Order: sequence, then structure tokens, then C-alpha cells
Amino acid sequence: MTRILSALLVFSFGVLPAVGPALAHHSVSAEFDTTKKIEFTGTVKKVDWMNPHIYTHVEVKDPSGKTLVYKVEGGPPNTLFRAGWRQDTLKPGDVVTVSGSPARVAEHMTVGQATITTADGKRVFGR
Repeated sequence: MTRILSALLVFSFGVLPAVGPALAHHSVSAEFDTTKKIEFTGTVKKVDWMNPHIYTHVEVKDPSGKTLVYKVEGGPPNTLFRAGWRQDTLKPGDVVTVSGSPARVAEHMTVGQATITTADGKRVFGR
């Protein structure tokens, strides 16, 4: 009985308090405006292949001709690797079309829940 009570106390005070922050970290709607979608075509500048999410940096020109760089958030490297992705699946210079939810803070220039499609129509990742 003491062992069960001890395990319950460890779980209650050790594990449960971590659940809220873990869920908050994975709350897409906290960082991205999931009620809006943006789409653009640009050139891959670089790919950051690292945990906890990969980021593909895509360079685009706005209507005035100014160069902008969006960070497109992808899944974890391990998940993408198991799905057939490799670090060189997208390379600097590749032309891609991105569709996804913009960051709630526009200055962050980040896109989440994104689909990236290559110039030949191959969908690299997406939801």
C-alpha cells in the first residue's frame, strides 16, 4: 500500500505539473493564426535540420520588390526521416510553394502547419 501511495504522489507532484507546459509548447494556435492561410512561391535559402523542429528558410519578393525570408516550421527530424525526408531533400536554390498558417506576430515571418511543394509538384511535407 505504501508503495502504491508513493508512486501516486510521485506521479501527482512530479509528472502532472509538466503536462501543462508540454501541451502549451505544442499548441499550434498559440503561435500561429490557424484561421488564416498564406501561400507564396520562393527559393530555399537554407534548411535547419535540428530538434525539436526543422526550419526551411524561403526567400520571396514582396509586391514592392523587397526581399523577405520566411521560416517554415516542419516536424521533428526523426519523424521526417522515417517519412522519407533527408537533409538534402530540399537544397538552397530549390523553388518551392509554401502554404500554411502565418505567425500571430507578423514580424516573426514564420509559417506553421505548412505544406511545401517543389517546382515539379512533389509535396515534400504537409498536413
